[in-house]
Amino acid sequence: MTFSAKVKDEITSHPLNELENRNLFLGYLFINAETVGDKLYLSLENSNTAQKLFKTIKYCYHKEVKTTVRTIKKFKAKRYFIFELTDAEGLFEEELDNITFADEESIVSFLKGVFLAAGSLNDPKKSGYHLEMTFQEEDKAKKILAILQDLNYNFKLLKREKNYMLYLKSGEEISDFLKLLGAVNALFYFEDIRIYRDHANMVNRLNNCEQANLEKSLSTSDKQLSRIKYIKENDYMSLLDDKTKLVAEYRLKYPEESFQTLADIISKEVDKKVSKSYVNHHFRKINKVYEKIMSSLEK
Repeated sequence: MTFSAKVKDEITSHPLNELENRNLFLGYLFINAETVGDKLYLSLENSNTAQKLFKTIKYCYHKEVKTTVRTIKKFKAKRYFIFELTDAEGLFEEELDNITFADEESIVSFLKGVFLAAGSLNDPKKSGYHLEMTFQEEDKAKKILAILQDLNYNFKLLKREKNYMLYLKSGEEISDFLKLLGAVNALFYFEDIRIYRDHANMVNRLNNCEQANLEKSLSTSDKQLSRIKYIKENDYMSLLDDKTKLVAEYRLKYPEESFQTLADIISKEVDKKVSKSYVNHHFRKINKVYEKIMSSLEK
């Protein structure tokens, strides 16, 4: 079972009052209904959604439903439930045209129906964060977008071939939307994966920073070593004061150590507190002497 199917099963498992059931049905009808004469047809793939809507039509609207089950084999067998309703009085059309939301619960119920009809959600364990709802008509997509924006959701609208798509890619916003739909178990699963991924990404970023710092440190150390060796091998050590000579000698003895470690070693061996900034200060002096030597040779 896909993650989308699990979310939809959880949505349909929650008991709703009559008004909420009607709004959920109208949300589904708004997206996924075909009218032929006075006949209304709904096509459903999810069996739990089919049961939910069947009960709503029977017990909230007291309408008879002709149900057809078709199995389509494409890669693997899939069952589709087709509902046929007679709506000679135009009851559903009138309800959709005049739908109003008394409170947020009514809006949420309507959006549940919309998601059941048009929504899908990637399994965060298998791929990135992506929730979408697909519409055949632009005006319907824009109407749902306006409702979502009123609830402070930052859905984006995208035209995709013949369809229109509303989508979220922010993990935090998807979590909030799952909470709105009442899919608590799916929310916990999604958040567990998100926390794990965020932690793994943080560890990777720290490792990358550590590696970059190490490479930078090694590059700096190599540069220092080459300059100190040049000064020593060409008898320019007399240009350095005694403290700077000491730091230079310790760099030659400990070529791969960081400034802080080098400071700790010097402090221990000369029995005098030496700081990282002290070491850095004398390396700057070594660099200045080296640059003066190079400048004089170029003249």
